[in-house]
Amino acid sequence: MAHGGFLSVDLGHPFLNRTADGFLKVGTVGACKVAAEGTFHCLHKGDVSRHKVENALKKMCKEGAYWGSVAGVYVGVEYGVDRIRGHRDWKNAMIGGAVTGALVSAVNSNDRNHVVGNAITGAAIATAAHYLHHLT
Repeated sequence: MAHGGFLSVDLGHPFLNRTADGFLKVGTVGACKVAAEGTFHCLHKGDVSRHKVENALKKMCKEGAYWGSVAGVYVGVEYGVDRIRGHRDWKNAMIGGAVTGALVSAVNSNDRNHVVGNAITGAAIATAAHYLHHLT
């Protein structure tokens, strides 16, 4: 565990530590979400088979890696912006969210309007999360 109890890994550099920490934490949440949905689906239908379990595990890995990657990109970009600007404030979250939204969207779509819309959405969500985090 890295200093302060905040980071779960220590790769020797704050950028790498925060990026890996974001990947691991959010990736785990994504995988747990899929596990819960898969469990509910199997219990609801009363159908549990080896094939269904294997598919659920594959989906857990895929979703965990996807959401972990998104979080890792966001945390890494926000940290980089913080270092470049020399300030830790809501603008870093906004820029991190916008860049992450645009990158994730660009990977999945060639539609420019979709990419811009997701950049705006990412910026709004990250800025709101920043403000909510600092309310306490």
